[in-house]
Amino acid sequence: MSDRAAKRLLIVGWDAADWQIIDPLLAAGEMPNLKRLIDAGIRSDLATLEPKLSPLLWTSIATGRTPDLHGILNFVEPKPDGSGLRVASSTSRRVKALWNIASQSGLRTQVTGWYASHPAEPIQGSITSNLLLEGDPGVRGADWPIARDCVHPPTLADAIAAARVGRADFLAAHLKDILPKAQPTMHGDERVQSLAKLMAVAASIDAAARAAMSAQPWDLAMVFFETIDTVGHLFMQYRPPRMKHVSDQDLRQFGQVMNAVYRWHDAALGRLLDTAGADTTVILCSDHGFHSGAHRPMLADLPPERRMEKEASWHRPLGILVASGPGIKPKANTIAASILDIAPTALTLLNLPTAADFGGRAIVEILTCQVPERIPSWEQRDGDAGLHPPDARQDPFEAADAVQHLVDLGYMAALPASAKDQIELVRRESAFNLGVHLLSLGKPRTALPHLRSLIAARPDERRYITCLASALVASGTFDDAVQLLERACTAHPTDTELQLLLARAHIDSGNASGGTRILLQAEPAARQDATLLPQLGRLQLHAGMHDAAIATAQRMTSTSGKSPATLLLAAEAQLGKRNWEASAQCALDAMEITQAIPAAHWILGTALAFAGDLENAARSFELGMQFDKNHLACHESAAAVAAARGKAADADALRTSAQAIRQKRETFAGPPLPYDSAALAAELSNR
Repeated sequence: MSDRAAKRLLIVGWDAADWQIIDPLLAAGEMPNLKRLIDAGIRSDLATLEPKLSPLLWTSIATGRTPDLHGILNFVEPKPDGSGLRVASSTSRRVKALWNIASQSGLRTQVTGWYASHPAEPIQGSITSNLLLEGDPGVRGADWPIARDCVHPPTLADAIAAARVGRADFLAAHLKDILPKAQPTMHGDERVQSLAKLMAVAASIDAAARAAMSAQPWDLAMVFFETIDTVGHLFMQYRPPRMKHVSDQDLRQFGQVMNAVYRWHDAALGRLLDTAGADTTVILCSDHGFHSGAHRPMLADLPPERRMEKEASWHRPLGILVASGPGIKPKANTIAASILDIAPTALTLLNLPTAADFGGRAIVEILTCQVPERIPSWEQRDGDAGLHPPDARQDPFEAADAVQHLVDLGYMAALPASAKDQIELVRRESAFNLGVHLLSLGKPRTALPHLRSLIAARPDERRYITCLASALVASGTFDDAVQLLERACTAHPTDTELQLLLARAHIDSGNASGGTRILLQAEPAARQDATLLPQLGRLQLHAGMHDAAIATAQRMTSTSGKSPATLLLAAEAQLGKRNWEASAQCALDAMEITQAIPAAHWILGTALAFAGDLENAARSFELGMQFDKNHLACHESAAAVAAARGKAADADALRTSAQAIRQKRETFAGPPLPYDSAALAAELSNR
């Protein structure tokens, strides 16, 4: 392995880290360790998956596989004996993680705190699982045995146990790092107690990782910090600008907590870098972002069930990516990156092949090394990967504190009393998460059985109704969608989102007049709900109400500021009005925020093609396909432009690839638009 690009590779996970908070701190010189990584390497946005739930996403980062394939679908799962719940377990993961692949390839790996890593797997190297803080007594000096199977190898357990920082220790010794003006009288505040508990997790991960990295040689180290996310769910509401429900006193006391947490993580990063050594290659990433301004959700007055439903609305779809060190091309421009690309990129840096069944790719544009020839699947490769034996099980009592911790954070509603009801709740929520994920992948037909089973069990559960209705519409099953939504609208006559979905079902089914009538009835209420404006705007586009869609985009900007989604809505509405220059400008404005938007390149290319600039239109479609190789509209529109330019072979190849993509799609194409690829091809052929 001497020819690998990375002598050692350190992967650091910061759950929910977001450039919107990091960039001002970088500018103020308050995150110097992250800055030196960026200055010597690259930075980028990192696209996430749906639903934006951390156990699903961090397992995708570690495996390169989507949740429907890797099998981790919730924070918790039933215990094997049916007696209740446990946190998501490594024994439930269906595929190999990076540490398994490295281990069977003869590399030594050190893993600390990764989601769904308990019980620790017997890899070549060491694992400290995500139950490191289980059983914290909350009292300084009290006996605190480490959870069984938390550490592999067991000979490392005493050193890891000694590295832990309990919440009482953090409260007494380190709270001023996060709350500099905290007085002892504040220690009884539940929020301060929660902050100490969450930061104790981070401090323990930091110390345990460095202890393990120093204890034995390693080739790959993976360290995961959940605390930016967990603290964010409790304290982002106090960050300026003040939310309506936050008092001036709370703003003064807790308004700087999130900045302090980011500064703490930067200091911890510095300690990890010092331990790893200067010749270590580093990848730092987050699974998604976290709203910190006008888009922050108002959850303070929601009951537990509704809070659980809405908690993920804190999460922004773009996380962060930083890469630096040997094998990384300094200042390289990333074309597009997703959380599914982390595993293939890491393997390439370690001179190991990626696999055809991975969901992502090695981000070759940031790498200086060659990419080894791809193999069909790591699952088919023999060798000791340090996997659990098939009959491995976690003791039922071990995750009790961790499950209650998820309830306290609002990730889960208060659990039912009986084990049977607990298990049924988790089964439903896991099926729901799988349905949402499949729907986001453009697989509504595959999602339908999961979502139909939810409605059969809970016919009045609104989340299940809206998700099933969306899947029915997306798959073209309009009669079922209309029946479901009409019943739901009768039961919930003031529910504007259901009315918009019903309007969409009618419009997409060809009943434009009926759908438009429902849309116009729902429009006044939808305009008053900022969360419904994107859905309203898309529906107005489908109904051909382009001026109304532009007005909705302007309203979105006035309430929440400019965003790619707002600018793309305006860009597509301008396409409908045949305002090619205005459409192109809106698409370009969106790309100034981030280049990684295939739809923006498609809209720009479409506007340029209709305006007669076929050469630059072709370049735009090509970029769109680089961002998303399966972007059907880019393929089809590029084929139309290639034909118009007399490039018959290129046009045939693009039509063939478009047909292959279309055959795999489960989504209904929707009604024809006056600027879609068919309309473009027709216009170009008549010129």
